[in-house]
Amino acid sequence: MDKRERTETSRRRLRQVTAGTLSALMLFTTLSLPAWGDEAVVPEKRILTVQNGSSTASVNGTSYTIAKPQLKHGVLMVPLGVFKKAFGSEIRLEGENRIRLLQGPHTVVLVMDNKTAWIDGKKVQLPVEPTMVSGTLMVPLRPVAAGIGAKVSSSQGKLAISLMVTDKEEKQDEGEINNTTGKTRIGNSYYEWSLNYPSWMMVGRGTDDESGSAFNDATGRYYLEVHASSHKVKLSPDDLLERLLKEVGDAGDVVLHQETVTSAAVPYARVVSRDVDGVLWEGRQYYANDRVYELYFADAEAVHYKDMDQHAGLLGSFRTAYRAEDKSVKDVSSIVDGFREAGNEEYGIWFGIPAGWEINNKDMLYGSEGEGYLSVSVTSAPTGADGTLAAWGQRLKDWLAESFVEESYEYVGLTPVEISGVKGQIQEVRYNFGNKWITEYEVMVQKNGYRYYLEYAIPDGQERTASNWKKVLESIEIDYDLVPANFGRIGEEGYLTDKTKMRSKSSETYRYHIDIPRYWEPLNDQFEQGIVEYGFAGGGFEITAQKDTTAEVIVSNLKRYYNEASAASSVKLLGVDKITFAGVPAVSFKVHQVKNGVGYTTEEIVFESGDIAYTIMTTLNDANATEVQQAALARTLASFELVK
Repeated sequence: MDKRERTETSRRRLRQVTAGTLSALMLFTTLSLPAWGDEAVVPEKRILTVQNGSSTASVNGTSYTIAKPQLKHGVLMVPLGVFKKAFGSEIRLEGENRIRLLQGPHTVVLVMDNKTAWIDGKKVQLPVEPTMVSGTLMVPLRPVAAGIGAKVSSSQGKLAISLMVTDKEEKQDEGEINNTTGKTRIGNSYYEWSLNYPSWMMVGRGTDDESGSAFNDATGRYYLEVHASSHKVKLSPDDLLERLLKEVGDAGDVVLHQETVTSAAVPYARVVSRDVDGVLWEGRQYYANDRVYELYFADAEAVHYKDMDQHAGLLGSFRTAYRAEDKSVKDVSSIVDGFREAGNEEYGIWFGIPAGWEINNKDMLYGSEGEGYLSVSVTSAPTGADGTLAAWGQRLKDWLAESFVEESYEYVGLTPVEISGVKGQIQEVRYNFGNKWITEYEVMVQKNGYRYYLEYAIPDGQERTASNWKKVLESIEIDYDLVPANFGRIGEEGYLTDKTKMRSKSSETYRYHIDIPRYWEPLNDQFEQGIVEYGFAGGGFEITAQKDTTAEVIVSNLKRYYNEASAASSVKLLGVDKITFAGVPAVSFKVHQVKNGVGYTTEEIVFESGDIAYTIMTTLNDANATEVQQAALARTLASFELVK
């Protein structure tokens, strides 16, 4: 996606739940608390009372049974579920060990068995880590209560947690689904689906792009997933059944029942299976709206495949449509005007991205193949004159001239910008790797010794990506206090490194030494393995060392391959030469070819030393064959030495 670090993300299916995982979903003690209706129009003070070692808690004087609070290292631990039941807090499961607690404007992010937490975006250390006790997630009472804005007081050995809850705050509880809100269905307005929900349903963790949603109950018995994926080719019920059976087979599950249902408003395929842990699943697939919709439902207590028929009402309520005017449907989508929020809490940076883009919040890489991308990085600023905003912009400008030949890039200009109260600059450039021009906006902001860099790239012809640029820019928010609080000196803008600087590498196993330019990005830099690979703008470098073949065999195969390939008009064999490389006889193959409209030159050097055959391959796009880049390749090849 990024022109310096092209990383592809793929849709990850959530359905990897086993019986053990289902039981681990029992995070919350089930309480039969009364429903607080929508009729409240004034703030209501709620007081939750708990006591160490007592399984009785109360909310505004009404008593209920909970898992017993207990002391751990002098800190009172309580079930996380009491906050949901007492104050209507939203609880979201994120992955296997992260839990997000939402209350009005407050957000508390907890990590199981870890003292690190985030309260309203700020990293804090808890006195005791959250932990599972007999299937219930126990958390330290005081810091979590304070995190959602509650006050804690003690009297006669009991603790009272008080919080003002308003009607407005309850309506912000988007994760909790209960009948007091007047909602009888749940769905996704962006992916166009909806279904009924039973009283047990809780929103779990879905996929980052919202194409997958997960639901479970508090006891761990039920688990439901809904997926929607783009598929332009229409699929019949038989096609859908074939897809389902393949998934079940690949997972090693046992098929108990299979059928196609053509009488439904939207025909579908249905499979009931038993997984390796003995849990029964029902899978369904539908085709509509140029999408494949998939449902996966697990019942941990089902024994016979016919036991799944009791859930026909729920699964049969699924519709491949979402009616925005229907106020009975609760929308799980956070997409607004075609945008969803993305970002990274540790770095304190958030922004909106087009809804259909792939999301990688960890590495802050976002995009869609052929449409464009956004990449974000945070690094420490250099010291001295190199650490100014002006020097940063000039270095980015220099990078273009070093990386693209003159006719393949254009410097458009520099404009000022202000991001979250800090003045920065946007550099607009255009470049062409050979098949199409790309416009790129490079946002540069510095604060507290750190650089925040956002790169938004738009291939020509992608009008929608171009029209979204202003929205993306206006959506950027940065908390400049988080990085200094969470990090020391971090990262470096490797691609901006002086291209003459090298780092020494060697392999004891394959007996060689080489100097690698510091600006090259390692794709596989394990030198004790047989293949080493680096990439840079418009080019690549690879070393393959083999002990199970000879140089003669490799040369013979390459001659045959290139002779056959050169018959194609897009491949031109420039020469096959006998040379001396690293002090030993070698054969050099040089080829120019065009692939997907991009022209590039490849050189492969084959030689042998002792019992090892080596192949060194370089590639360089015509558009990136600058003197600077060619010189870097030449220095690297010249540095290669065989070591006895």
